[in-house]
Amino acid sequence: MKIPKRLQPLIDEGLIDEVMRQLMSGKEAEVYVVRCGEDRRCAKVYKEADRRSFRQNVQYTEGRKVKNSRRARAMEKGSRYGRQEQEQAWQNAEVDALHRLAAAGVRVPKPYNFLEGVLLMELVTDDSGNAAPRLNDLALNAVQAREYHYRLVRQVVRMLCAGIVHGDLSEYNVLVGSDGPVIIDLPQAVDAAGNNSAGAMLFRDVDNLASYFGQYAPELRGTDYGREIWAIYESGKLHPEIALSGCFARSEKPADVRGVMREIDDVKKEEAARIRYKQALEQ
Repeated sequence: MKIPKRLQPLIDEGLIDEVMRQLMSGKEAEVYVVRCGEDRRCAKVYKEADRRSFRQNVQYTEGRKVKNSRRARAMEKGSRYGRQEQEQAWQNAEVDALHRLAAAGVRVPKPYNFLEGVLLMELVTDDSGNAAPRLNDLALNAVQAREYHYRLVRQVVRMLCAGIVHGDLSEYNVLVGSDGPVIIDLPQAVDAAGNNSAGAMLFRDVDNLASYFGQYAPELRGTDYGREIWAIYESGKLHPEIALSGCFARSEKPADVRGVMREIDDVKKEEAARIRYKQALEQ
C-alpha cells in the first residue's frame, strides 16, 4: 500500500520495513499493521488536535507535570508553541503509561518506539495470529463474561497500584488476544494521586465494565467494585492480589460540616500565629 506521510520518518530511520495495511481509524488516531524485520507490529499515528474528536480536558490533564518551566508557561498561555507542547505531552502520556503499566504487570500492548507523533507497539493477535478483535465485536456467553470481567477488574487494581487510572475504559478500549483481555488507548490516563477526578473516573471505568458484561451475566450489574477498590486505595492497603467482594457499604451518616469548618479555622489560626512569630524574629 502507499506509505502514509506520517510513517515515512520511521521507514527512513529503519524502524519500519513495510506498511502492510490500515487496521483502524478512531477518534484520536489511525492504526496500521507494519512489518519490522520478521515481526508484525502496529503503528499508532496520532491525529492532529483539530482532527481529533476526543478533546483534551483539564479533567484529564490535571496533575500532569511538565519539567521544563518554559514549556509549562507556554502551555498555560495557549501560544502556538504552547499548543504544540501540549499536544506532545498528550501523546507522551500514553507512551509513559504503557511503560509504567507493562512494568507493573498490566496487560497492555508492549511499546517499542515513539517518533514524531507515531507510537510503534506490539500487535495484539488472536489464537489464529490475526489482529485481535475489540471486546465490543464479540458475542459472549455468561461464563466468558464473568471471566473477562474478573480479569479486567484485577487489571484495574494493578493499574491503580501503579498510580494510574485509565479514564476512558470500556468495551471499545479492550482487545481480546490469545492470552485474554488487553487494555488499550491510554493518552487520557490520569495520575491517581495528582488528579482530583481520579476517583470518579475509576468509578466510571468499572461501572462501564459492569454494564457491558452485565448484558451476558446480569448479576454483575449489582456489583460495586469501583468504590470498593478506591476505598481500599485511600486506606493505603491496596495491592495487586487484594481480595475483593464487589460490595461497598455507603455511609448514610450526614457530613459534619461544622467540624470541618472548625478544623479549617484552627489551621488558619495556626498559620497566622506562625507568620507573626516569624515576623517577630526578623525584627
